[in-house]
Formats: sequence, C-alpha cells, structure tokens
Amino acid sequence: MSKINKYEGRKITVFFDSDRCIHSRNCVLGLPSVFRANIKGEWVDPNGASAEEIASIVRTCPSGALTYCRSDSGYEEMAPQVNLIKTLENGPLSVHATIFFEGKSTGNRAVLCRCGASKNKPYCDGSHKEISFIATGEPRTGKIDPLEKRDGPLAITPLKDGPLIAEGNLELCSGTGRPLLRTQKTFLCRCGASANKPFCDGSHKKAGFKSD
Repeated sequence: MSKINKYEGRKITVFFDSDRCIHSRNCVLGLPSVFRANIKGEWVDPNGASAEEIASIVRTCPSGALTYCRSDSGYEEMAPQVNLIKTLENGPLSVHATIFFEGKSTGNRAVLCRCGASKNKPYCDGSHKEISFIATGEPRTGKIDPLEKRDGPLAITPLKDGPLIAEGNLELCSGTGRPLLRTQKTFLCRCGASANKPFCDGSHKKAGFKSD
C-alpha cells in the first residue's frame, strides 16, 4: 500500500503519493518556490506561494500523485467536462476523467502502464524507458461520432493477465489531442504486445502477460 505524504499549509494542504509519481517535473519547473527539488527534508512548502498558484500547478500533475485540499474559500479541483485518455508516444496512457478504479474513486488524473513492464501496475513507473518500449502516440482514427454526454464516471478495470476495460463516456486522443475514438466501452492493451495499440487484440495470451 502506498504512503501518501501530507504537507499542511495555512490555506492549502498538498498530498503526495510517491508510488504514482512519473517525474513529469511540472511541479518543480512550474512553481519551484513550493516544489523544491534536490533538498533534504520536506520538499513541498505549502506556504511558498498563494493557494491558488499551488492549486493551479497541482492540477497539471498528469499522474495524480499530487492532490490538494483548500482550507480557505478557494475552489477544490473540479471534475473534467470531457473524459479523456491520451496515448503518449512510446509511453503510457494519460487519463483525465472522473476515475473509478475497480469501483473506488481515485481522483481525476492517472498515468497507466501500457508497456507491460511496470512494477506498479496498473500505474506507470517509467519502465517503458528501461525496456525501450515502442508505441506510436498517433494511431489511426476510428469512430469519432459525437457522444450525447462527455463527462461522468469512467470505470477502469484491469482484467487479470489481460487488458484494461474503460467504461463510461470517453474520448480517446492521440498525444497531440487528435480524436481517435469516442465510445462508452473499450479494451486497452497493457501487455505491450498488441499489434493494434492502444487497443487489445488478444496478444497478451500469446505473450504470457501476467499481472496481479
């Protein structure tokens, strides 16, 4: 079970789940007075900037490793108006949606492994770089008929030794934002072997993919 660190400030509290961090560095580059890299001790200073500045940067954390709670009159993070999953070039799936993972609410942001090598499945841990995973972030466009509704809960369920099932209003996009598929249910490869990435084509069986 991951340990979530809590950094409590006068107007905002920041939470950090190190197990979900993919080191995108949005935080340390965007607000170095708060997110202080390469120091001993606590690396987050929740009083180092205004609560709104901190909240704005936290919302750019793609993995959901950073979250926050306001203790002033400011707004908490809003649910996305459009549920999105992006295919990152030679990398993971970036999710921005009202996520329910195996029935449990897990926030609005996550980065999910699609190379099959992560030791923290279903989340990405950067293993795609170690194994030189290759997968285009610009696959071909499929059915993109408009959805009647674009938000709401998105249920993500990993099948044992198999793909991820995403159920709910969903727009799948390329890494640059080009729409690939609009759907309410799809099966996404997480073994790294599909010949039809990002979709599952059953290759996990032949590849002997194993997951918890």
